[in-house]
Amino acid sequence: MARRPRLRLLVTAGPTREYLDPVRYISNDSSGRMGFAIARAAVRRGWHVTLVHGPVSLQPPPGVRAIPVLSAADMLAACRNLWPRHDVLVMAAAVADYTPVRPARRKHRKSPRDLVLRLTPTSDILKALSASRRADQVVVGFALEDRTPRARALAKLKDKALDAIVLNRPAAIGAAHSTLDAFVPGEGWQTWAAAAKTRHGARLVRLLERLFRKGDRSLFGQRPRRR
Repeated sequence: MARRPRLRLLVTAGPTREYLDPVRYISNDSSGRMGFAIARAAVRRGWHVTLVHGPVSLQPPPGVRAIPVLSAADMLAACRNLWPRHDVLVMAAAVADYTPVRPARRKHRKSPRDLVLRLTPTSDILKALSASRRADQVVVGFALEDRTPRARALAKLKDKALDAIVLNRPAAIGAAHSTLDAFVPGEGWQTWAAAAKTRHGARLVRLLERLFRKGDRSLFGQRPRRR
């Protein structure tokens, strides 16, 4: 039997919360199931796995080192600290795109007047980690798109210099099942029909192992040229 690679995986999962005041926040309905499924499948295959996750109701899989975070800034800080000690990053988290410029220290009281919020973009965690990686590290991203999805996913792959990208649709948010499209440079698109996210997680891990055994420094063959 072929020996499985003892890779070190850093995977993110779930939503982040960007607080407007001590009790209200901006977030989304991500359940974290996809990232948790990847972590579970990888540890079962003998990988060393670290899971950085936002607020979810799931229990971390046995054997996985789990690090809970709240905001996008928290997730970026945790991942920056962990990334140098890992081989592969799979960014499956649904990170909030915006955060309040000045969160209120006290709860906003209801008023008959409109409340205007000033928001600023959160840090691009995936792009930051991809830009700081070593030549022997691999970065895989997820894209959730509802318009021209494949074109937008490929643009994300190029902009963030990813080794591969996994595409899903808004219906996947919070769901136990989903349909995925995966793009590997040099191989093109492949579609994984609707199935449980646990099954998709196992497929993704097997894909990583198969491509790793090709003997390339990158699991996914030739990387897009960095800008």
